[in-house]
Amino acid sequence: MADIGFRAKLRYWSDNLISRGTGAMIVMLFVITILLVLAVAFFVKTTGVDPDSRDFPRIAWAGLMRTLDPGTMGGDEGGPAFLLAMLTVTIGGIFVVGTLIGIITSGIDAKLEQLRKGRTFVAESGHTIILGWSSQIFTVIEELVEANASLKHACIAVLAERDKVEMEDEIRARIPDSKTTRIVCRTGCPNELVDLEIVNHRASRAIVILPPEGENSDSSVIKTVLALVNNPSRRKEPYHIVGVLHDPENLVVAEMVGGDEVQLILAGDMIARISAQTCRQSGLSVVYTELLNFRGDEIYFKEEPSLTGSTYRAALHAYEDSALIGIRKPDGSVLLNPPMDTVFEKGSAVVVISEDDDTIRFSGRPAPHTSTGIESSPGSIPRIPERTLILGWNSRVPIIARELDGYVAPGSELTVVVDPGFDIDVRGLLDRKYTNSKVALERGATTDRAVLESLSLDDYDHVIIQSYSDLLDVQQADARTLITLLHLRNMRFVSNARFSILSEMMDDRNRALAEVAHTDDFIVSDKLISLMVAQVAENRELKTVFRDLFDPDGSEVYIRPARLYVRTGIQMDFHTVIEAAAARGETAIGYRIMDNVDTPRGGIVVNPDKSNCISFTDRDRIILLAED
Repeated sequence: MADIGFRAKLRYWSDNLISRGTGAMIVMLFVITILLVLAVAFFVKTTGVDPDSRDFPRIAWAGLMRTLDPGTMGGDEGGPAFLLAMLTVTIGGIFVVGTLIGIITSGIDAKLEQLRKGRTFVAESGHTIILGWSSQIFTVIEELVEANASLKHACIAVLAERDKVEMEDEIRARIPDSKTTRIVCRTGCPNELVDLEIVNHRASRAIVILPPEGENSDSSVIKTVLALVNNPSRRKEPYHIVGVLHDPENLVVAEMVGGDEVQLILAGDMIARISAQTCRQSGLSVVYTELLNFRGDEIYFKEEPSLTGSTYRAALHAYEDSALIGIRKPDGSVLLNPPMDTVFEKGSAVVVISEDDDTIRFSGRPAPHTSTGIESSPGSIPRIPERTLILGWNSRVPIIARELDGYVAPGSELTVVVDPGFDIDVRGLLDRKYTNSKVALERGATTDRAVLESLSLDDYDHVIIQSYSDLLDVQQADARTLITLLHLRNMRFVSNARFSILSEMMDDRNRALAEVAHTDDFIVSDKLISLMVAQVAENRELKTVFRDLFDPDGSEVYIRPARLYVRTGIQMDFHTVIEAAAARGETAIGYRIMDNVDTPRGGIVVNPDKSNCISFTDRDRIILLAED
């Protein structure tokens, strides 16, 4: 084997040194400068060519100054040997300073490039992490920013397989004011252990996992959960992870992987449940939006020792600025609209709707003793068969059919119309046994005015426009939905029909466009899931509340005629309304004034001031939690 020469070894050593980066190169230049200055100073001192006969430290200092400022040589006097020595130092200084400037410039450029790549460590604690990128991220961030408005220093860290600068630009364009929240973006794969270290997941307060758009999104969420909970360097304390899944079959696997540390929301299932409820009750969508966003009233939990031993009915009046809707028992179980004689145990907490957690103020007011204003002979709430029409198709249609069957009266009908140009699997719809509904499938172009007119829409109570999101891209699917919606609105206006319209939009921008001047035709979209994700990220216990609210079993939100509960045309406070609802075993949380139906909130008032007086008409509604 041939020997390696000294020059090759020297070159190899220098290459390794340079490859270590800017810091190593600066140290190398410093050493070269010191060696050069000391060598020249030693030569000048030993040969005695210095005209000023200075000592060694002064000669070395003068040489060092010449390396940093070559112009100082112009005034040197002395013999040729001294001038040559100073020239050597000066030339060496030019080389050192020039190289140093180049190294610093390159180092700054490299640092900027590194920052642009988004691979630097996020030195935050108590922050919220969002893993993944989809159209839902803007709503999630917007809601978290609103939730953090009362905090001085909050942070949201986003980790996704996208360019850092592009992510920051998109977020800044959609959310120009982040208030007290810093939003930092990093580039990396959410299910890679090394990349997760970048956002400091061990010090996070909550972690949100968004499914990527496209196929196999659920598998990406499950792998990310695995990377967090099975990480060899994970923290000892449990994580608070919120994830979104689409396929119910993946739920069991994801819960098995994440255990109690993960709160999972089934997007399709939840949207279908919301659709089944909101299509039957005008204005219910506004109530849900109010409860799910951070701009109005939200749901909170608070322990209240003063209520120990009190009944749920008595506690309904104990909060002037908040609406009591349930009890969290000491074992952690949550009861919404429990039996009125349910007693608060020691360690129980109230479940309330309030503007903020600091507005939950216990007043201790007892229930009113007067029955003035309460309808003494309340009419029964009739259960009559309903006819529902679904136009369009996606995987959520069978779920909507199942959920509707749990709400409607026996003898109800559901008709689904699907464009003949689409090949769909209807076994999940037609092969199921329904208790209260008769389900039929028809074929027809749902964007064709003639086809729509042939369906005798006046005979239907509710019309649901489902997006072809499983078969078309987002914009094409929304375009078809919008065309159908415009036809239906015009047909309803011309015939003065009374059917309600519920439309599903996938892109929130299209939803906003479709809602203009039509506040009563609610558009269901992934935005509702984003709102729910943000709420659960702030409070994990809300997952149980939402599951109960959107399930046919148990208590749900209903909007019913006020005349069934109170006397119309007289002044009363909301305490009277609460007592009237409590007599039926129901919890009143607000009302709807039908004269204000064309306002942005549709006349909906959730969690009103209980002492303010109001007079209802026969058209007005009460918003309640009830079992049926």
